[in-house]
Amino acid sequence: MIEKNVIMDKAAIKRALTRVAHEILEKNKGVEDIVLLGIRSRGVPLASRIAELIKNIEGKVIPVGSLDITMYRDDLSRLDYQPIVNATHINFNIDNKKVILVDDVLYTGRTTRAAMDAVMDYGRPQNIQLAVLIDRGHRELPIRADYIGKNVPSAQKEIITVFLEDIDLNEAERVVISQ
Repeated sequence: MIEKNVIMDKAAIKRALTRVAHEILEKNKGVEDIVLLGIRSRGVPLASRIAELIKNIEGKVIPVGSLDITMYRDDLSRLDYQPIVNATHINFNIDNKKVILVDDVLYTGRTTRAAMDAVMDYGRPQNIQLAVLIDRGHRELPIRADYIGKNVPSAQKEIITVFLEDIDLNEAERVVISQ
């Protein structure tokens, strides 16, 4: 894989997440009934960062959980014979809550669809919203993000990779596009 271009550095990621946090507050008229669910793996630290930004802005803590969608994927049979399933952590009730799913890259929409299926197994939210760091287009399903850090038009053959210090311990925090 040839690294083509760094499209966001650490500072740009922070600015994008700060804007997303403000947009979430504006659209929802504050923090009441909001919960964040990070989609494993990179959506989890992004959700935590957004929650921390909201806490700094509003002075209120909102619940954050993590969602593993492995068993909800429509391509499960194409994955490893024994896929690795991580834990889902939702230590709060999501009934009648505004659930905001958080992910790193929105591409075909299949991950988001699987996440919505998983959420419904945990309760009946008031609504489900989607926040992504990168929207690269090429949707296969009628899914759109409510909050977008950066739109990145890309060719289908290109790969967008998000490196986060929380997960990629020896990597500089950045978003790259490669072929």
